[in-house]
Amino acid sequence: MKQSINVILSGGGTGGHIYPAVSIANELKGKYPEANFLFVGAKDRMEMEKVPQAGFEIKGLWISGIQRSLSLKNLAFPFKLLSSLWNAYKIIKKFKPTIVIGTGGFASGPTLFMANRKGVKTVIQEQNSYPGITNKLLSKKADKICVAYDGLERFFHSKKIIKTGNPVRQDLLKVEDKREEAEVHFNLNLDKKTLVVIGGSLGARAVNNLIEKHIHWLVKNKVQVIWQTGKLYYNEFKKYDELEGVQTYAFLNKMDLTYAAADVLISRAGASSISELCIVGKPVIFIPSPNVAEDHQTKNALAVVNKNAALLLKESELEMFQKMFSELLNDEKLQQTLSTNIKKLALPNATKDIVKEIEKLLIS
Repeated sequence: MKQSINVILSGGGTGGHIYPAVSIANELKGKYPEANFLFVGAKDRMEMEKVPQAGFEIKGLWISGIQRSLSLKNLAFPFKLLSSLWNAYKIIKKFKPTIVIGTGGFASGPTLFMANRKGVKTVIQEQNSYPGITNKLLSKKADKICVAYDGLERFFHSKKIIKTGNPVRQDLLKVEDKREEAEVHFNLNLDKKTLVVIGGSLGARAVNNLIEKHIHWLVKNKVQVIWQTGKLYYNEFKKYDELEGVQTYAFLNKMDLTYAAADVLISRAGASSISELCIVGKPVIFIPSPNVAEDHQTKNALAVVNKNAALLLKESELEMFQKMFSELLNDEKLQQTLSTNIKKLALPNATKDIVKEIEKLLIS
């Protein structure tokens, strides 16, 4: 193995891209304490704050996605792309990475593209069941592609694919042992069922509006609610803390206790969220965001729902919420079936398995 290991990781925009990159970096750092790490993210995105908090250096590129609607913002995209490619080239030339790992997000494209041009080994960690255009293009030159779902041979060269799963927080592996701690932490009423609502790190307008519409019905039916509104919406919905059994949070830091407290969960269908929920093994209603590239959240959710491991409620069908939720809450057999089946999809060793594949490239 090379004496000096320099690792670039690029991923961001949402917690679902940042956390896997940090998890991989920590696992590598544990094995190679002398290795050098550098993250590359998008300026003004949450990775510029979260990565330094995790103890790693990060450089920012001036990059964003293309708006799917007609927007003047798209006029700047070619200039942002050229700027990002040039700056990614300079970062790679100066840092001299041994390997570059991409976990998705705006900055990942220019970084891996320039790494490939420079002949640096690259790994794609594809989190979704339906990859975006960028990863499809990058995959042609990538050395390995670590995936979380079956059937991605439709998009990537089969010899490059390794099914590893998505990195998850290690404190989620035994949440069933933390129920009592969770009940104390959230001051729960043990005579009531608990609904946990998670709309992603930034929050989800449609999910929040749905819960607001039905919050009095939930309280009337003796359901207590732990509701992550997201920081963008917290001030709008925090007033519902006044209702008995309702707790609103901008962000939930103790996710192990949050999951442990839940009898039923409502969640978006981002790749990292699904991977965590498979580990947790609780009944879930997925409400996928339709406002993402390739509608990949719906495809992610269907990969679970089609195995009778979760329920799907599309944003276009939210009027079905009360019926679906009531049936789930009152059917213990269905709850057990969903819990058992989603647990079968869990890949708890994802981070270690991804790092094993990276190590094979480091020594080759």
